[in-house]
Amino acid sequence: MADYAATRARVEDYFDRTATRTWERLTSDAPVSGIRQTVREGRDRMRAIMLGQLPEDLAGKRVLDAGCGAGQMTAELAMRGADVVAIDISPELVKIAERRLSDNLAPRVTFTSGDMLSESLGAFDYVMAMDSMIYYEADDLGRALAGLCPRVEGSVVFTVAPRTTLLMAMWGVGKLFPRSDRSPTMVPHKPRHLARKTSLHGASGSISEVERVSRGFYISTCLEYAR
Repeated sequence: MADYAATRARVEDYFDRTATRTWERLTSDAPVSGIRQTVREGRDRMRAIMLGQLPEDLAGKRVLDAGCGAGQMTAELAMRGADVVAIDISPELVKIAERRLSDNLAPRVTFTSGDMLSESLGAFDYVMAMDSMIYYEADDLGRALAGLCPRVEGSVVFTVAPRTTLLMAMWGVGKLFPRSDRSPTMVPHKPRHLARKTSLHGASGSISEVERVSRGFYISTCLEYAR
């Protein structure tokens, strides 16, 4: 998984070197610019859609928040009674998430930083991956989902950038810049293509599109993978 590892390293460097303070503010109640407000609203809507794919009562269920960021999804999963493993590639974001979590929910959450695909994390009833898989090529995502499959009893709910004309144009322009000068770039996908890649890597499940969110500068599609 050389390509996956290289992308993961760029994402880690970007968030710990450049974006931590931005994400801390974006995921708080602090005032932000009009552009960032649309991103905040879009993310809030997407998080609600993803949570809507899970039971309201998660007591006794083990859930992986893969790419927990500043911990908003983590807190809501814990409030539903889940035992949550919250992992992010950025140790600094994990610190923010841990600091924000209320004391009464803390016993239900295990925070860690590193690779969200690590087998050492164990097995889960559900996996939530909000905007943490958006930087990877289809083959890497297919391999990731196929690798998670044997360790997930229920479903994997995740987001990707949809393959729209606008996003494809932005993606093409971004690739013109030297890699060292770029922030991590979202890779647009079509669900059917991802499903084929997942199958090629040995997974037996299916991918279904749940809903797309388009709010100003935030655009993302919620997908669900289930065996």
